[in-house]
Amino acid sequence: MHVCIRPWTATDAPAIVEALSDAGVTDNLRDGLPKPYTEADACDYIAYARTAGEGAYAFTIDAGGEAVGSIQLTRQGNIHRRTAELGYYVVRRLWGRGVCTEAVRQICRFAFAETDLLRVYAEPFADNAASCRVLEKAGFRLEGVMRHSAVKNGVVRDMRLYSLLREDLECIGS
Repeated sequence: MHVCIRPWTATDAPAIVEALSDAGVTDNLRDGLPKPYTEADACDYIAYARTAGEGAYAFTIDAGGEAVGSIQLTRQGNIHRRTAELGYYVVRRLWGRGVCTEAVRQICRFAFAETDLLRVYAEPFADNAASCRVLEKAGFRLEGVMRHSAVKNGVVRDMRLYSLLREDLECIGS
């Protein structure tokens, strides 16, 4: 299955609604998403993503010509201005098929070829083995475990800190 990242279009809204209406997806994301997640919410996100500018690089994950998820880099500020946080999700029906791993590789190639970023990092929940594996397969290195660093759904959870540097990507190739 061909996977690519591309700019969002208005017709991609149903994919966001599908993913963000699934507790299996949202239980591994940060808080703050509307519940229930509606098509209007998705349209608002797409409008934001299309105009985010230099602070955020937001793309849809496309698999086989269909929007199936979201991937975004959020540039940090001040002394961390050449670092970006990575976030992503994909609809459940495509879990375990390498879609996220390929999307992560592509957004990192974009980041290091098209921007001045030096470092991309991600902070998945430590018990989210699938997301941790996505990052590892994409060449990210585990920097450490942040113990008791988050509360999600009333549960205190550890998070892992992964990073990929510009020179790491150059070493592993494209």
